[in-house]
Amino acid sequence: MLEKLESVEKRYEELNQLMAQPEVAADFERLQSLAKEQAGISELVAKYREYKRTSQTLEETRAMLEKGVDDEMAALVKEELESLEARLESLTRELEEAIAPRDAYGEKDVIVEIRAGAGGEEAALFAADLFRMYTRYAEARGWQVDVVDSNQSGIGGFKEIIFEVKGKGAYGRLKYERGVHRVQRVPVTEAGGRIHTSTATVAVLPEAEEVEVEINPHDLRVDIFRSGGHGGQSVNKVATAVRIIHLPTGITASCQDERSQLRNKNRAMAVLRARLLDREQRRHFEEIARERRSQVGSGERSEKIRTYNFPQGRVSDHRIGLTLHNLESILGGELDTLISALASRDQAKRLEEA
Repeated sequence: MLEKLESVEKRYEELNQLMAQPEVAADFERLQSLAKEQAGISELVAKYREYKRTSQTLEETRAMLEKGVDDEMAALVKEELESLEARLESLTRELEEAIAPRDAYGEKDVIVEIRAGAGGEEAALFAADLFRMYTRYAEARGWQVDVVDSNQSGIGGFKEIIFEVKGKGAYGRLKYERGVHRVQRVPVTEAGGRIHTSTATVAVLPEAEEVEVEINPHDLRVDIFRSGGHGGQSVNKVATAVRIIHLPTGITASCQDERSQLRNKNRAMAVLRARLLDREQRRHFEEIARERRSQVGSGERSEKIRTYNFPQGRVSDHRIGLTLHNLESILGGELDTLISALASRDQAKRLEEA
């Protein structure tokens, strides 16, 4: 990291020298280009210089303590050391974040798809638990949650539920949730008190803009039908539910939660765009994986990423080996400890790649 920062600072000084040259000052377009480049790195350079000053002051303060001072002065020096160490740690984190390659989709809204896996009704109930968990997490962060489509089971669970989460940085946080989630508990349907293991899958797709995914209207088939409720009974007498099929890929998206056909169509199109973008992303990652002879990015979708063990009250994330014993609060939406740990690991990997 420090080597990269040194090179950025060196480039900053080169730009200063270039812009001071008469022939460059006379060339308005080149001067503007150089000034723009310098402005883009000026904040990073200022922070790096503060890091170097703080690091040097810290070394000098430690040396002062080692030389020996009276008790009163020693107490002041130790207090100064603590302050400098905390500031240096904070600057290190800020610099790491600044130079790590950014996720192009990090600030986007997302479409989350939760599906019951192995375990029948218990898996559907677990899918409902995950939906509540993400809803509460989103609400705590001031994000908006809107259900796009759902398929309920007989006792209040979800065989499938698709919803939008709108808010700054939603994808950047929720992307770490994609994969297979496993629950171990005694189901409400179990009379013998035996612990069962069930699963649910979570897909997190960045919401795609129209310019990011080109869709030919002639490649779409749009079906209009009446929305159905639990057990298949008709909810609306007017056909407002919409199903859109992308004929070249066979990818389908539907929405029936709105009473307006137009709004259902717009939401179904948003889901379709997100799925098509995700398909392209996964294809890209698969190409990289072949080149590197290892899975990159998309492999975690099919892996067991986390276990929720009710008898022990614990949640274990298998990707980073982190176990927390606050299952109820995590299911209540307190996900930041888990997500921040995953984000830190991701940032470290991106720094290595940089």
